[in-house]
Amino acid sequence: MSADVQLDNVWIRFGDFVAAREANIHIKDGEFFSFLGPSGCGKTTLLRSVSGFLEPSEGRVLIGGKDMKGIGPNKRPTALIFQNLALFPLMKVWENIAFALEVRGTSKAERRKKADELLELIALPDQGDKMVRELSGGQRQRVAIARALAAEPDVLLLDEPLSALDLKLRQHMRTELRAIQQRVGITFIYITHDQGEALTMSDRIAVMNAGRIEQVGTGDDIYSQPQSAFAASFVGEVNRFDGTVAALQDGFAVLQTPLGPLIGRNPGGLDTGAQASLFIRPEHVHFADPTRLPFANQMLAELERRDLEGAFINLHMRTCSDCKMPVSLHMTNTGQVLSLTGNAAEIGFTAEAAVVLPEGEVAATGADEAAV
Repeated sequence: MSADVQLDNVWIRFGDFVAAREANIHIKDGEFFSFLGPSGCGKTTLLRSVSGFLEPSEGRVLIGGKDMKGIGPNKRPTALIFQNLALFPLMKVWENIAFALEVRGTSKAERRKKADELLELIALPDQGDKMVRELSGGQRQRVAIARALAAEPDVLLLDEPLSALDLKLRQHMRTELRAIQQRVGITFIYITHDQGEALTMSDRIAVMNAGRIEQVGTGDDIYSQPQSAFAASFVGEVNRFDGTVAALQDGFAVLQTPLGPLIGRNPGGLDTGAQASLFIRPEHVHFADPTRLPFANQMLAELERRDLEGAFINLHMRTCSDCKMPVSLHMTNTGQVLSLTGNAAEIGFTAEAAVVLPEGEVAATGADEAAV
């Protein structure tokens, strides 16, 4: 079984503090849906309202079309996987998986049969008689998923379950989680601050900031068609140029910036005089080719730092105007070493690759967070 989940104008308050506001989302039956945002943005608060551990201050939570008001966690068709997994160390693996069935009074033979079926599902056959401490981090993660599935929930809730794993294992578990979800076919609601996890696994993503949902869409929509300054700056790396809309041209906006006029798509229909920001992804910034027409947006910049990341090279540059604005450029590693330090080069990007959005809060960078 599986079910859809609807948040209908959900507000959650703790005294004067608003943890979540105006949450309106319809999560489809069988969908892998992620709430993505920084710590303290309200994503776990909304998950707790779905699980029944927290009642909304206002609005409704519906699962399978049924209002969950007054229905506790143990009566809802949901199962929750906590960040610390909460496996029982003194129980064998199969006993951990079948614990919910034991509570229901299911016979030992039936419990063992179900546990073995789920061990096959999570690709851990013949591991049932091991103790939890004998498993790797990734194996324990899969056991926690199997234990949740043993209760046969319509909706599985996952609260940052991969955060304690190392990078390689986290990347592997993304694939495992998505594969398990597709095999069982039930609704997954996933909480994460890691954009890589959300983009890799999710059918759709809700980007959250300060208790508010900024944007809901597919990973491609969120990354390529951001609807707010926060969504554009939180999901993926991005270059930002602030200014004032000086002119409009057939769906594009010309932004007057300290570097001069820059042009990009105008999806929100900004008017002239509006304060706005132009966003461009580093992979869409290129070196100018003197044999071709110049880019719609072109500037002179100097290389400040070169970061090698295996298949890719990140170039951190600064414009040669008085403002010395930072600009990042991502390139495929072809094996050639660029010697640009101290030398100026023309770089640019097309108007179609850039987007102009209303001035607004942007996500903190690592440097910003370190300074807090």
